[in-house]
Amino acid sequence: MYRLLLLLALLLPLPALAEDAPREGQHDFDIHIGTWKTTVRRRVKPLTGSNTWVDMNGTTVVRKVLNGRANLVELIADSPSGHFEGLSLRLYNPQSRQWSLNFSNAAEGTLSESTYGEFKDGRGEFYAQEPFNGRMILVRFVITPIDADTIRFEQAFSDDGGKTWEVNWIATDTRIKDAPAQ
Repeated sequence: MYRLLLLLALLLPLPALAEDAPREGQHDFDIHIGTWKTTVRRRVKPLTGSNTWVDMNGTTVVRKVLNGRANLVELIADSPSGHFEGLSLRLYNPQSRQWSLNFSNAAEGTLSESTYGEFKDGRGEFYAQEPFNGRMILVRFVITPIDADTIRFEQAFSDDGGKTWEVNWIATDTRIKDAPAQ
């Protein structure tokens, strides 16, 4: 009997240790819920060698939807060269434990290719492959919470398979503390 128990113990898989358990990421964006003052730097002509940037200032409002499995981001910003309105729908997939980020520029009226990824050690990294100026490129979107009231967003393009990256969008959101709850 003792040998049988020992054999069973050796053959049965051990329960996963807590640190090996898959990480639940549904609440990764909870820190971003609310109203924010946004500053944006956007490269005017990415992947052309140009280093001309435009600076914009505006407001971002982030709301939970679908019982927290998604959130909706509305960005309105202005610069000397014009007005910008954008929308991002972030969807959490509980099976893959990853997020998809889906962006729309109101001037175009379409959704961009989804970027997919997750947060590790508090930093979000999301990737996509999408058409740009007649060729396929890689897109990387990085989200870095600086503190409870400041978050940095950075988008970069690569046209050489990820060997090099050119940053083309940098946004910093600073929480507006007296804004109504979303």
